[in-house]
Amino acid sequence: MRKLIRKLSDMRGISGFEYRLTDQIADMFKKYCDDVKIDSLGSVIAVKRSNKPNAPKLMIEAHCDEIGLIVTSITDEGYLTFANVGGVDERTLPSTEVTVHGKEDLWGVIGIKPNYLLEQGKTAKLKELAVDTGLSTEKVKELVAVGDSITLAQSVGRLGKKQFSGKSLDDRASVSAIMRVMKNIKDLDIDIDVYAVAAVQEEVGCRGGKTTAYGINPDMAVAIDVCHGITPDNSDNAFEVGTGTVLSVGPNLHPKLTDELFAVSKRHGIKVSTDVDGGNTGTDAWEIQVACDGVPTALISIPLKYMHTSVETLAVSDVKATVNLLTEFIKEQRGELQWLNF
Repeated sequence: MRKLIRKLSDMRGISGFEYRLTDQIADMFKKYCDDVKIDSLGSVIAVKRSNKPNAPKLMIEAHCDEIGLIVTSITDEGYLTFANVGGVDERTLPSTEVTVHGKEDLWGVIGIKPNYLLEQGKTAKLKELAVDTGLSTEKVKELVAVGDSITLAQSVGRLGKKQFSGKSLDDRASVSAIMRVMKNIKDLDIDIDVYAVAAVQEEVGCRGGKTTAYGINPDMAVAIDVCHGITPDNSDNAFEVGTGTVLSVGPNLHPKLTDELFAVSKRHGIKVSTDVDGGNTGTDAWEIQVACDGVPTALISIPLKYMHTSVETLAVSDVKATVNLLTEFIKEQRGELQWLNF
């Protein structure tokens, strides 16, 4: 599991530039699925079909894009100014290592004026930062263009015996969970068609989750994303990393589908916590729910520390709990899903 998480974390594709990784993701799904395609927006859709005609359709979805930066100008000195793509926390950018995706990939660092030259108490703003590649102005202009994407550097990897730290675990860890689920059910005789989706552009508006839901028109869907893990400076609305997966309840989530997932977790001894979302969950579940004529939707989340930084950290056991919950849920589905009806 750790190797799979690392492989996906190492891939680079900010929102709108997912074509850098979707072919690789599609190839990984092909080992376990009956059919794999990339839709017009760029999302990967893989399906494992049952042997029953007109079988109910389950969509399990996670987004594959990551937050990052985009080049806005090249200065006369050869530095790259940039804008954010997605919810980048500008406080974390100074001294960060990055990769600039020009005609070739270039290493760079985001420099900052020394603290003693800054106004007391002032923190650097995004517009005051720039990427330094160490190359001459002429070489930078030869290799880089305005509009090229920039990704954060990969970080530690294995952290202690049980945790993993790196970039874009939001939401590549969830993509890895879906891949493992599809591997688990590959040779099973199941009663439902399972559509596995690695959606694009979640970080800039939940776009791929919406379009894939319309394309598939599933009978039910489970979105998989991350939630906040408890850290020394934050314990509110957060969950202890290493204590299992998290199921959300609230108006965005279908109560019967969510209750069934809770029931599956109890039957199989899978650790699950409860998250209460009173409104928009900020995930693709929000858009999937209202696709077509409405889709019964649940949300599973993996606790994640230091979200939207280059050192996102999780427990591999929580990813495995997510895999186990989805696998057992799929194995138990029989008939026409009458239990979903109100």
